[in-house]
Amino acid sequence: MTNKNNGIVCFGELLWDVLPDRELPGGAPMNVAYHLSKLGHPTTLISRLGNDEHGRRLRAILNNRQIDTSLVQTDAHYKTSVVLATPNEAGDMKYQIVENVAWDFIELEPLHAARIANARYFVFGSLATRNKVSQDTLFQLMDIPCRKVLDINLRAPFIYKERLEYQLHKTQVLKMNEEELNLVTGWYSRLSRIEDRMQLLQDRFHIETLIVTRGAKGAIVNYNNRFYAHDGFTVKVADTIGSGDSFLAGFLSKFIAGSSIDVALTFACSVGAFIATREGGCPDYDVGEITAAFNTITTSKEKI
Repeated sequence: MTNKNNGIVCFGELLWDVLPDRELPGGAPMNVAYHLSKLGHPTTLISRLGNDEHGRRLRAILNNRQIDTSLVQTDAHYKTSVVLATPNEAGDMKYQIVENVAWDFIELEPLHAARIANARYFVFGSLATRNKVSQDTLFQLMDIPCRKVLDINLRAPFIYKERLEYQLHKTQVLKMNEEELNLVTGWYSRLSRIEDRMQLLQDRFHIETLIVTRGAKGAIVNYNNRFYAHDGFTVKVADTIGSGDSFLAGFLSKFIAGSSIDVALTFACSVGAFIATREGGCPDYDVGEITAAFNTITTSKEKI
């Protein structure tokens, strides 16, 4: 059983990112789980793979990386998910997400409730709601008492206002990028300042912690109505696959340890920047490499 003090459960898509020259294991929940595991936090995945070579390879990779796959189901009909990923000139990825794949059909199991009830955090995204089967499973699991982390992942055309609002109402920690912040707050207001947009969401949905990543410009956190900002780190980008996911893992790892928001935000920015220097969302690395790469780390700036 996962330890209540540090265990984390991640729910949602498992897939292969198919690039022009290679295939890489991916999916936001898997990326978050991988980096949390690397940072010393046992993590369980709830998802579904096809009964095919892609699925078998992905399960083997997860097991080799010490991620608990006991709640990853096997689908006899639907294939393991693949996403066609194409980098632009800046290294940012554009995705074509195939529908009706195994993770669209995650079924509710009796073990789910017990595992989440004993977890430190339950992490999920918005993409997992695109199919009613996985959506219904997720919404039932969201009723289990546990701190919930919503990692918004808005990918057109899979953007559903009512489903996202339901998730927002249940969430204590929300992570999104600036483009997603502008899209969601645009449903309710024409506010221009990023801090005003963040506060609007927190007031409307009673969200304790809101994290907004800003790419090369760093990130901003509003925790209990106090803002913190970090300008990010300048690095040579290999690609941006999984950078936001590794950022979230870095932030949660320090948050769980009781570190200040300053420390958590600075560490999260360093993890996200470091992963951007490597290819793929789950490169092999030693945590000490992050500290070595950013040995001039400065604290974040508080904005009252």
